[in-house]
Amino acid sequence: MAMAVQRLHPDVRCTVGPWTERGFFYDFAAPTPLADADLPAIKKEMQKIVKAKMPFVREEVTPAEAASRIASAGEPYKAEILDTILRRDPAAPITLYHVGEPGAAGSWWDLCAGPHVANTGDINPNALALESVAGAYWRGDEGAPMLSRVYGTAWRTKEELKAYGALKAEAARRDHRKLGAELDLFSIQESVGPGLVLWHPAGATVRSVIEDYWRKVHAAAGYDLLYTPHTARLDLWKTSGHWDFYRENMFDSMDVEKDVYQLRPMNCPFHVAVYQAARRSYRDLPLRWCELGTVYRYERSGTMHGLFRVRGFTQDDGHIFCLPTQIAAEIEGVLTLVQDVMGAFGFADLEVNLSTRPDKAVGSDAIWETAEKALVDALASKNLAYKVDAGGGAFYGPKIDVKVKDALGRKWQCSTIQLDFNLPERFGMEYVDADNARQRPIMIHRAIFGSLERFFGILVENYAGAFPLWLAPVQVRLLCVADAFAPYAEEVAADLRAAGVRVRVESGERIAKLIRSAEKAKTPVMAVVGAREVEERTLALRTYAGGDAGSVAVGDFVRDVAAAVVGRRAEL
Repeated sequence: MAMAVQRLHPDVRCTVGPWTERGFFYDFAAPTPLADADLPAIKKEMQKIVKAKMPFVREEVTPAEAASRIASAGEPYKAEILDTILRRDPAAPITLYHVGEPGAAGSWWDLCAGPHVANTGDINPNALALESVAGAYWRGDEGAPMLSRVYGTAWRTKEELKAYGALKAEAARRDHRKLGAELDLFSIQESVGPGLVLWHPAGATVRSVIEDYWRKVHAAAGYDLLYTPHTARLDLWKTSGHWDFYRENMFDSMDVEKDVYQLRPMNCPFHVAVYQAARRSYRDLPLRWCELGTVYRYERSGTMHGLFRVRGFTQDDGHIFCLPTQIAAEIEGVLTLVQDVMGAFGFADLEVNLSTRPDKAVGSDAIWETAEKALVDALASKNLAYKVDAGGGAFYGPKIDVKVKDALGRKWQCSTIQLDFNLPERFGMEYVDADNARQRPIMIHRAIFGSLERFFGILVENYAGAFPLWLAPVQVRLLCVADAFAPYAEEVAADLRAAGVRVRVESGERIAKLIRSAEKAKTPVMAVVGAREVEERTLALRTYAGGDAGSVAVGDFVRDVAAAVVGRRAEL
């Protein structure tokens, strides 16, 4: 694609072009920004290159040679990328990839790690598409130049491309931002600020149900609930290391009465502070604490996306402080919790990744070996298949990441379990062992949802806004054929509310309109109330999933709906 763009627009400079899960993009510095109207011509040029069956040729060069060629080509962004590579690893191999034989007429090259297919003819010209153009700051820095980001996708066959197009259209239909507005769930308003979520009554109701369930299952799993402040003295974040290693993601600090405070980007230092509020013995461990804690992170304006990327969000954080010998059992307990919680929300298909020790890490070899073995043992005990990301752990400990698969087959990173040897050391955390010696506890960071906002967005898209019965903001709508039947409907509603069912009585419109409105709101259960229903003490039942369901006695209806809600069922 980059080759095609520069053929058509020689004054355009290249930056980076990575692959994504379902395609690729390339960022260009263009004197006149590229637009969607440019895409047909770019695609046509790409197809010409494909049909020419030009070879991909790898060339390894010295840093000096690479720098010389980049300068000759007038590619300043490539020069910056080369400098970044060498600062990170001065011995890193520097490779150029040529499209066409090097030096041949019409050939083109790029600074690239590769690998590639043998030649452009291996690409199906009828199975590629350019999707859109968007603006993107160079390296996500708002102070840097704005680039033109061209998105594309490529598949093996035309049929696969068509299937992807259908999936993309369905994903657009399920977009949580669109459905959030249509169902009046939430809003993000410029007058309030980008990335700051306003929860409307319907969305707040669903969120409350999620939180209540979360608290219940955590209490059953032996966790104690914490509440901690939204801000703290800056020194806390210096001690934790966030100020040194995470500052670019933090909001500016605040001066308060000659002291400096910082909005929290994480919850963990507060849980450490609670641990240190008392003297701890080995007999006290493990300690399991959890919190629905709102954190604040400085996301650049170009990176925010509905509920998926925001500036203020709630982490369902949990921290376990334990002995080295307790790691395996505690990890197994967290994995059980992940399976139970995700299963309750309809996500049974999980993908698990295990990330092991990186080259630079804190903690002894022995504790890393103990920790990694404990993670492996816990995964084995749960019969969970997993992929190993060798060296992909954090510097402070190994971790397990869990992805869920939604109704469209998309994978979403949610749950994470991380072992931490760093914060106990930085904060000087201790417990007294059986020999009255002071020891460092093991700290386990874990989140089930990850971000409650993001998980809510995933739920909206997974269910296309039609929440399962137990989650729905309004579970039952009683629709009155005429206002005269409203008193009877209110009696039924009172019985439903007493049984813990969220219900609404609606009248004042033609019944057809009331039904359409209820279905537009994706209400799981509807019941029509007319003269016959009042006389017979029945309801004319409809469901969102199945339509008309016949007549049902009021007592049976209340019992069945209440049982479905208590049982966290998707449908009546």
